[in-house]
Amino acid sequence: MADAVVNFLVENLLQLLQENIIDLIKGVEDEFKNLLEEVQRLKGFLDDAAKFHSESSLWDQLVKDIQKMVHKSEDVIDKFLVQAKLHRDKNKVGRFFDMGHLAVVRALAADIKDIHEKVKKLREDNKESFQPRPILDIPKKGHEVTQGPSLDDDEVVGFDEEAKKVIKRLVEGPAESLAIVPVVGMPGLGKTTLARKIYNDTTLSFEFFSTIWIYAGPECKIKDLYHKILKHFKKNIDEHLDEDDHTLAKVISGFMSKGGRCLIVLDDVWEANVIDHVKKVFPENKKGHRIMMTTRDGLLAAYKNAEPHNLKFLLADECFELLEKRVFGKGSCPDELKDVGIRIAGNCGGVPLIVVVIAGALAGRSNTTDWEIVERDVARHAFTVNKNCGVFVEMSYDRLSQEMQTCFLYSGIFPRGFDIPAWKLIRLWIAEGLIKPQQSSTLEEIAELHLNDLVHRNLVILLEKRSDGQIKTCRLHDMLHQFCRTKAADKWLYQEISTTADNAVPSIQDPDTCRRLCIQPSTLNDFLSTKPSAEHVRSFYCFSSKQKQIDLSPNDIKLIHKAFPLMRVLDVESLKFLFSKDFNNLFHLRYIAISGDFKALPPTFSKFWNLQTLILTTSTSEPTLDVKADIWNMLQLRHLHTSIPAKLPSPTVTKGKSSSLQTLSMVAPESCKKDVLAKACHLKKLGIRGQMASFLESRGGISNLEELKCLEHLKLLNDVLYMNKTIQLPSAFFRLVRTVKKLTLANTRFAWSEAEKLAQLESLEVLKLKENAFMGDTWKPEVGGFSKLRVLWIERAELETWEASNLNYPILRNLVLVSCDKLNAVPVELADIPNLREMKLENTIKAVKSAKDILLKKSQTVTFKLSIFPPEAESNATQ
Repeated sequence: MADAVVNFLVENLLQLLQENIIDLIKGVEDEFKNLLEEVQRLKGFLDDAAKFHSESSLWDQLVKDIQKMVHKSEDVIDKFLVQAKLHRDKNKVGRFFDMGHLAVVRALAADIKDIHEKVKKLREDNKESFQPRPILDIPKKGHEVTQGPSLDDDEVVGFDEEAKKVIKRLVEGPAESLAIVPVVGMPGLGKTTLARKIYNDTTLSFEFFSTIWIYAGPECKIKDLYHKILKHFKKNIDEHLDEDDHTLAKVISGFMSKGGRCLIVLDDVWEANVIDHVKKVFPENKKGHRIMMTTRDGLLAAYKNAEPHNLKFLLADECFELLEKRVFGKGSCPDELKDVGIRIAGNCGGVPLIVVVIAGALAGRSNTTDWEIVERDVARHAFTVNKNCGVFVEMSYDRLSQEMQTCFLYSGIFPRGFDIPAWKLIRLWIAEGLIKPQQSSTLEEIAELHLNDLVHRNLVILLEKRSDGQIKTCRLHDMLHQFCRTKAADKWLYQEISTTADNAVPSIQDPDTCRRLCIQPSTLNDFLSTKPSAEHVRSFYCFSSKQKQIDLSPNDIKLIHKAFPLMRVLDVESLKFLFSKDFNNLFHLRYIAISGDFKALPPTFSKFWNLQTLILTTSTSEPTLDVKADIWNMLQLRHLHTSIPAKLPSPTVTKGKSSSLQTLSMVAPESCKKDVLAKACHLKKLGIRGQMASFLESRGGISNLEELKCLEHLKLLNDVLYMNKTIQLPSAFFRLVRTVKKLTLANTRFAWSEAEKLAQLESLEVLKLKENAFMGDTWKPEVGGFSKLRVLWIERAELETWEASNLNYPILRNLVLVSCDKLNAVPVELADIPNLREMKLENTIKAVKSAKDILLKKSQTVTFKLSIFPPEAESNATQ
């Protein structure tokens, strides 16, 4: 398989060569064209090679040679574009006397020609000398696995309750029809161990006439699967070896029909068709047969059963119990090792496989120092002492597309244990060029699908969902984080700058290959003290898992600007940032995330013609951020996130190409002028914060929202706490924002009698009413409306009486009530909403009894979750 990272590098180079403005490359057009054609041939060679598989060291060397060549091409072109941009920005007189520019153009032409010849030679030399063999002729890369990892029965820890739940589902459930019970979880979590424990449980021998264990695996073939099942009923199956799948299924079904209830346990399922074929062997004799399956793929599990059993992580004390059993057998951990042992167990992240591997490394070692060395980096130590950790992750990794492989490895750029905001990860994937454009979807939509897929495959942990059900925050488990870091280093995807064991000054390992640097805050000062200079670096990251700002001198911060002149991605929100002359010349920046005491966005930002995402967090006491840059001429800018309302400039030219902006996280109401919103007509997310009274008047700024034909998320946040003037929802509001799917109102203080008007928003799916969005003590919506509303969130309302029925919110799924301490009851009639699955009450004590009545009524027909805070007896009721 062609190397995924190299493929992306080549594609990015093609994009770079194709996109740049003609007047920037005057004088070297032919050289650019020749190099583009040669790189396209090289890309074709890689695409052809992707159809083959090889373990040859020649192939690995070829991949590295291609990667270096692509890097050199990028460097030469990027450097020239900076010089060309500086030349173009001069006035006519300045350009006339800029004699050095002609020399730069000539030098570039020579460099490109030289690279062109080298690329050509590289391609031609290897086209014939290296011939990969077809995949079918070669075994896979050492992933030959005949069974998932499992523990002996006497070593199983923490699975008793898990086993009881699954056994109950197998034994009970539909009495006559076939039922499937999936067990799903990340690699190494103990799915096979749990399945073995259940399979060997004596309860099942009484409940099932036959119990059959089958290992499926990633390379499962249906005929082999049928042969394994048939061997349970018949020792010699030679006469059936040549029969087709259909005949084999009928033969097995015949044997099954002679006995009673049957359970087939399918371990390590990767494809849905495996289950579909196994279902064919069961006779339709209404005996309540069962299939239990283990899988890493949450989507596959949910496809076979809407409510799969999600295997939990072990608790810290369970990890220590397992560690103690594996290291000391029937003995106990010595007192002098107990504290460090507990810490090691806690660092295993609840994954039994890591505990077992680490226990193997500690067995026979009674020295406290040895245990403390392991404690410093449990995940890295596990990968070092046992290759199986990497193998079991790699089985999932190898099944990803090239694009998703790179996205997954890239996720490891965040620190271990870091809660990753999904929107930030998606923006970074796009800025790094990891997402291929498609005609039918935006880059953001494609990236979001990739992230959801990684979560479903249990390669990324879902931490928190947004109200609309999409991923809000996620995390890599320590084991998967270590895999990403190790694999990414092998593929030169990024380098982690950290303190070494011998406390040497941290530095860049290989200037020719390292394009992305992620640095620990604790080593940043030492790194900058070396006065690094690395024009090859394209991305610089410094994340703080504690989200604390790092104090650096102004000179040190300026060193970052000067050290990486061709930088594309800069994420240093953990630093107090300053602007400089060198920063203003970073023309290739696509992504900026910074924080500091900013009162304005300076005009120099207009020079960042490649900028896609700008995240700016300010500590200023000013109420707004004055945007002085001409953002309307920054045609690549897609997302502008600010921590305070931004005051936007009016566009200097109203005609011409519209802005690419999709997100304006927070703007001042006075910025929502007609010419501004007409220029930002592609906006999908808009937050407006400030004094809203005049904005919401019938002739106010809100009328300009009609310019936004793509708007999906809208926030209206009123900053005025006390108002003499009553605000009303404009009559035209519903016509202006008819495309909005998610609406958040805060402190707008409309009357509850107007709330039902929101039902006219025909696309509305999520409604958040926060901080007295509506005033009054009674809400009695009329019958009908809110036909698409799935989430209703009411926070800090003075509401006392709420009368509603299932007709008001016919497909409502989630209801959240926060600090509605005067609300007497949740309408019990909401229990009749078929889709209602979850209700959360926080500091809404009076309504608890009615919420429990809804729980009692709902739990008779569907799975319903009720969460109540603060906790009280039977408050965390879940059925």
